Amino acid sequence: MPESSERGAAAVEFAILLPVLLMLVLGTIEFGRAYNAQITLTNAGREGVRVMAIANDPVAAKAAAVKAAAAVSTSISDSDVTLSPTVCTTGAQVTLTIKYNLSTITGIAGPFPMTGKGVMLCGG
Repeated sequence: MPESSERGAAAVEFAILLPVLLMLVLGTIEFGRAYNAQITLTNAGREGVRVMAIANDPVAAKAAAVKAAAAVSTSISDSDVTLSPTVCTTGAQVTLTIKYNLSTITGIAGPFPMTGKGVMLCGG
């Protein structure tokens, strides 16, 4: 039979470790969300710049980037997308940058500014 002085030891140890374990789990979730958002924004930048390099249409390129980034947020608009240069001449490089501020689920840190970028040769 356990001694009476050790009866609450497990509860105290659990109370001490629970915040640490919760922080680890929540931190892993937040990191996973941020990593997924970064990959999605990078792919959106590539998709938008591909449209610009082939079709030479800045409006369609921005729309393609916004559509591809919709998995991150539906609040991303054309104003969050930067295209340089706005006219694609054969052999020149065109760059599309898409920006978004990722808010966290827990609210402990953030929001985190994120950027997706795509670069491609025109007329590809």
